[in-house]
Amino acid sequence: MQNLITAADLSMTPSAQAKLAELFKEVDDAIQGVRVYAASGGCSGISFGMTFTDVVNPNDGIRDFEGYKVVVDDGTLEHIRGVEIDFVDPGDGNATFVFNNLPSAGGGCGSCGSAGGSCG
Repeated sequence: MQNLITAADLSMTPSAQAKLAELFKEVDDAIQGVRVYAASGGCSGISFGMTFTDVVNPNDGIRDFEGYKVVVDDGTLEHIRGVEIDFVDPGDGNATFVFNNLPSAGGGCGSCGSAGGSCG
């Protein structure tokens, strides 16, 4: 049995919810949900992404939205707790999903994108 994910674990803005509902109308019926995942890289050593998934594993957390599910495995959930997913469309063809409130790198040897930022 899957665990339920709460809004405190992972929230989505109305624009992100609407865009995902729109995308789910266009995908194959075998798709179970959208999987949020963590991978090595990014400013904090971890980057996040989303992909359609046709598999929901026993250790996955589920958050139900109107017309689709968001699926997160236990390991990723530990990294994204408190994150908000937004959909931003500036109208220039660069529409994208954005992860807000990401955990910071911690330790403070410079910050992401800062010039110089060394520990010395």
